[in-house]
Amino acid sequence: MAKAKKPKNEEAPGAKTSENTGAKVLHQKLALSIDFQKRQIYGHTELEVSVPDIGIVGLHAENLGIESVLVDGEPTVFEYYPHHQNSENESNWNSVSDPASAADAAAMEYVGVLKREDTANLLINCCKPSKDLSEQLDNVALENGSQSSGDAKQNVKLIRINYWVEKKESGIHFDENIVHTDNQMRRARCWFPCIDDEYHRCSFDLEFTVPHNFVAVSVGKLLYQVMCKEDTTRKTYVYELAIPIAPRWVSLVAGPLEVHPDQNNFLISNLCLPYDLSRLRNTMEFFHEAYSYYEDYLSSNFPFGFYKQVFLPPEMVVSSSTLGASLSVFSSHMLYDERVIDQTIDTRSKLASALAKQWFGVYITPESPNDDWLLEGLAGFLTDMFIKQFLGNNEARYRRYKANCAVCKADDSGAMCLSASPSCKDLFGTHSIGMLGKIRSWKSGAVLQMLEKQMGSDSFRKILQKIISRAKDPSNSIRSLSTKEFRQFANKIGNLERPFLKEFFQRWVASCGCPVLRIGLSYNKRKNIVEMAALRECTASLDARLSVIGATSDSENRDVDVGWPGIMSIRVYEIDGMSDHPKLPMTGDRWQLLELPCHSKLAAKRYQKPKKGGKPDGAEENVDAVVQLENKTSIESPLAWIKADPEMEYITEIQLHQPLQMWVNQLEKDGDVVAQAQAIASLEALKQHSFSIVNALNNILTDSKVFWRVRIGAAFALAKTASEETDWAGLQHLIKFYKSRRFDAEIGLPKPNDFRDFPEYFVLEAIPHAIARVRGAEGKSPREAVEFILQLLKYNDNSGNPYSDVFWLAVLVQSVGDLEFCQQSLTFLAPLLKRIDRLLQFDRLMPSYNGILTISCIRTLAQTALKLSDSISFEHICKLIEPFRNLETILQVRVEASRALLDIEYQSKGISSALLLFKKYVVEESSLRGQVKLCVHMMRLCQIAVGYDSDDCVDTVSLLDLLHLFKSHVVFNNECLRHYLFCIFQILAGRPPTLFGVPKEKPLQLVDVEACIEPKNVYLVPGAEAAGSSLLPLGDAKGKSLDVAPFGFPVRSQEMFMPIVSELKSPEPVAAYETQHLEPRMESQNQPLHENLIVHEMPPDSVAPTEELANKEANSSIKEPQKEPDVVSVSVSHEVKKSVIRIKVRPSGATSRAEGSARSIERSQGIVVRHDIDRGQTSSASVDAPQRISTDAVSISNQNHVEEVNSCHDVGSRMTASIGSVKFVSEGDTFGKELQCTAESGKTSASQKVDTSIQIAAPSFIPVDHSMENEAQQKYASLQTLSVGKENDKKKDKEKKEKKRKREDPVYLEKKRLKKEKKRKEKEMAKLVSSSSDPAKLVSSSSDPATKKKIESVTEAKVEEPRDGAVLVKVETEADRPLPKFRIKLKGKAFNNS
Repeated sequence: MAKAKKPKNEEAPGAKTSENTGAKVLHQKLALSIDFQKRQIYGHTELEVSVPDIGIVGLHAENLGIESVLVDGEPTVFEYYPHHQNSENESNWNSVSDPASAADAAAMEYVGVLKREDTANLLINCCKPSKDLSEQLDNVALENGSQSSGDAKQNVKLIRINYWVEKKESGIHFDENIVHTDNQMRRARCWFPCIDDEYHRCSFDLEFTVPHNFVAVSVGKLLYQVMCKEDTTRKTYVYELAIPIAPRWVSLVAGPLEVHPDQNNFLISNLCLPYDLSRLRNTMEFFHEAYSYYEDYLSSNFPFGFYKQVFLPPEMVVSSSTLGASLSVFSSHMLYDERVIDQTIDTRSKLASALAKQWFGVYITPESPNDDWLLEGLAGFLTDMFIKQFLGNNEARYRRYKANCAVCKADDSGAMCLSASPSCKDLFGTHSIGMLGKIRSWKSGAVLQMLEKQMGSDSFRKILQKIISRAKDPSNSIRSLSTKEFRQFANKIGNLERPFLKEFFQRWVASCGCPVLRIGLSYNKRKNIVEMAALRECTASLDARLSVIGATSDSENRDVDVGWPGIMSIRVYEIDGMSDHPKLPMTGDRWQLLELPCHSKLAAKRYQKPKKGGKPDGAEENVDAVVQLENKTSIESPLAWIKADPEMEYITEIQLHQPLQMWVNQLEKDGDVVAQAQAIASLEALKQHSFSIVNALNNILTDSKVFWRVRIGAAFALAKTASEETDWAGLQHLIKFYKSRRFDAEIGLPKPNDFRDFPEYFVLEAIPHAIARVRGAEGKSPREAVEFILQLLKYNDNSGNPYSDVFWLAVLVQSVGDLEFCQQSLTFLAPLLKRIDRLLQFDRLMPSYNGILTISCIRTLAQTALKLSDSISFEHICKLIEPFRNLETILQVRVEASRALLDIEYQSKGISSALLLFKKYVVEESSLRGQVKLCVHMMRLCQIAVGYDSDDCVDTVSLLDLLHLFKSHVVFNNECLRHYLFCIFQILAGRPPTLFGVPKEKPLQLVDVEACIEPKNVYLVPGAEAAGSSLLPLGDAKGKSLDVAPFGFPVRSQEMFMPIVSELKSPEPVAAYETQHLEPRMESQNQPLHENLIVHEMPPDSVAPTEELANKEANSSIKEPQKEPDVVSVSVSHEVKKSVIRIKVRPSGATSRAEGSARSIERSQGIVVRHDIDRGQTSSASVDAPQRISTDAVSISNQNHVEEVNSCHDVGSRMTASIGSVKFVSEGDTFGKELQCTAESGKTSASQKVDTSIQIAAPSFIPVDHSMENEAQQKYASLQTLSVGKENDKKKDKEKKEKKRKREDPVYLEKKRLKKEKKRKEKEMAKLVSSSSDPAKLVSSSSDPATKKKIESVTEAKVEEPRDGAVLVKVETEADRPLPKFRIKLKGKAFNNS
């Protein structure tokens, strides 16, 4: 058994506690009243909160109107600033000119929004307003949380928040007469205030008041329902959930629902709208079996007691299944009646998967983000056990094989790493969205199945039972599960050795990539052994694997062993039997040579060669000769076939090269569905297909004992083998098989449908689709295939069939879209389109199940129009499809019509036009699910556009429109849409569609900047981008500032990197990536500090605090730490239209106190250049650095541009770097010639005011998001309004200082000073040139590119003794040098003004 652990708090180690100020909700009560007529939701919530020492509780809230907040029954002051209010502010995207820059902007915006959503935005003061408040604050600051457990219990407060829901667009929705939640990540805050964190859990009491004829279903146990005393037409439903859960898992559905209790288990309740009740009864007949099976397998009852399933129309749900604690919401398109066949397997699998996630995912939760994979894998494993039990072992193995193949293809980057800090902790939960999340889930389940193979099914089952029983233990309830704990269980209960487990988890869980085995074999007749050679590779590159562990691809890491633990088994099938050989090691040398002994022996038999004189061109003789050649290997060896990893103990891609006849033997004689599928894939991939392959595939197709999915695979493989070389044998076999089952032999026409044999139904349904894929030499469909499909459409008859033929007809219609018409078959096009139009009109009158038939008709019309664009007008097809986009049509049809129109738009006008049309459709689409489906389709179109090396580039207008959509409120409401939009930007830029690898700490900015830099030694709110008002200064009764940091994270003065270029405008401005952490203040001085702040103070009659909790920021001064002048390194790069100078600056020693209450800072404006653009050669020179022998001086282009370095001003100092002289370097020189400059330091004056004529943006190293800055500034500043008394006097003083500041214009003064300094430099340069012995042309650097001149020659000159602020110059003449080189060396000298 694993070691006993101390009881863990419900707060997980991976949870981010800093954002909610350390508060913990112990219990929460939610009471809401829903008015369906006025479409309003209002009520209150009560939270039992363990208040932190600071006395401030931070909660999450969005789209809410806060009426009042009470702490222990007394009104209190609170601060609320919604994040999304600033989400649609104008952004400066002037530098967005290509997909790469747009992807950078989208990544910066996405990461910034995700970080901002982690920040609490409802701040509540829980300190009692008393006279000794200052003493309490002093104790908090001095003792810093040294209270005992008894004091902690006394610090529990009851917070009541009265509120209403302002916007029912995210988190909770009004759809017709239904109210429901969507349970998206970080969206519970949109319908009730809470600590919206996956790892912060508490128990809930829930009350919902609705009309008396409506039903309100929610999580937990229904205690009772009671009529309201005030209004007898309304009813209140009361639920209780004693098990702590995260707020995300709280769900609500209210409306005129019909309840269908399960007939076999009263704990299961199913609900739907009245018109879906009959389909609900038919669908849920099996569910009690799955429910009981999970309880039996885990030896425990369902943890939440009651389980509810609600089915809503597809337009209302954001995905096909949505989870809540003890409540799952599904799309009603999953329901089916007794006439539908095709939907059964998919629906049962999804219902079983949702139930498994209730056990592992909602009840048992991950301890940290790095443990998400474990819960996903356990839920997937439990679902596979259900499929194996109720759908058969063949279905389970086939699904696992296909899932492993998908994982091997996709596991090529660090994004597929299951548990590593870069891939999970910094992805904000986005790794579980979309296809990437599904593949990660498949990989998690496969990894756990590998462990089950190692320890045995019984031991693995005991581990799952142990996890559940431990969580239900009332004395020591531990409901979180970590990867480390699971490893301990595998060691203690599964009896697996610790070294193996360590290596296993390190390779499969904490790394990426799957093994790829290339195996070849040869039979040694003399030794009677099989000689096998195996080469082991990996699907992920070395750089991708090293990026997961944070290593670099240097020479030391090149030798990293990429093996996997364990030994793979090779199964050899011989004439006399089968034997396993566990001899292929998965670690060590990549090349392995094996010798596998054979147990069967062949009698001496001489091989007979074909007789001479035969007819090589005769059909029968040729066939016999081919068969003899193919059988040569089997005759000369006792081998039948060989299988590697027969039990799927590894997630691996195996490329086994064995003779053709051995593949045929494996297909025909091996009963395992995985072996058969592998054989079909290998035979289909061969370049030449012989008659033996065709016959073997046909035998599988016609054998009713073979698994039906394998038979379908054989049918498509037959279509692939059909060609003129094989006399269309594959096509003839397909048509013959179909006619033998479905045609009347006497009249030669199809018989009426009879679908009572389900496996045969699925196989026959796939035959027309396979026939439509047959291609001739020119890539066209044979005439026989087109005529056959037309015949099936024309004579389809479903009379007397107890089952619906809607899916059958849909496949026939889609087969028409797969055809490629040639000149001979074009005559069949008109009758085919006529049949499709007839089915389309018929489906309008009598809609089919989920609109399946209309969807297939729309898809086929679009595909046919795209293939025959010369014959069919796009405009005609668009007019035909456009009416189906009406909002009155069902969601599936509406989405398919939009997809078809997007395909036509892309094919006819290009990707830019398709993106604009996509934006229009997304805005018009009312359902969240429809928006997601459209975005997924647009992702595929972008992948196609990027995959083709065409000249179809995305224009800037389309990119900017997408960026505005990405920042809009429409995207905020739909989390999946936001993520897919981000993926579109990444795909267009040629990057992987994932957040993995995107910089989180140093996001990039793509705009022209004029930066104010003011580093301060202050305490900052984590995640805040501005250092201005994030400090919470607290004061005692004597006015002494306590300066208590809200979370205790000091921010040190960081090394600053400021990209600076001249004012020369580049036609393609791009971004620079060399920045470090910096906390600038970007707001204007005359801008209101709290723009969207909502501050509520106590009523006048209540007792107000006697002391201030916070001082105004304008009255607080923060001293800068004294530092010595540090190195200023300048990197100069010259290239035509790409000029960059980057200066690395550290705060100088000269400091001063700014006039008034703020420090003035001077700005440098320039164009930011992206790192992926070639900048040419660059070099750096440092102040006070010794002269060195250098051959890597800066190379100058033929233009020989010399640019001026704009001044960069630090706090309390002024530094101006100017080029006083240049000394050119010849290619043969051994010493780098120097250019020395001085730097002036001095005090700065008043705060800088922003001129409206100058556009100011953020530097490239921080995201410019004014909403984020305001939130960071507002985070704790508004609590300063708690104080009264001296506040009015301080306000008056502040107003006077503000008026005085407004009378001055620092920007104008700064421009004037720079102009004078520029003239002084030009005079100095003129003197230097005039003092030369030979005339030389020297160009003074200027911000105006028109003033730049070509440098021809420079003579050597010397200047007198340097003084402060002077320029030291060394000039030498180097004539006739087309590419001169020079080095710059700056010296900064700080001085204090007395």
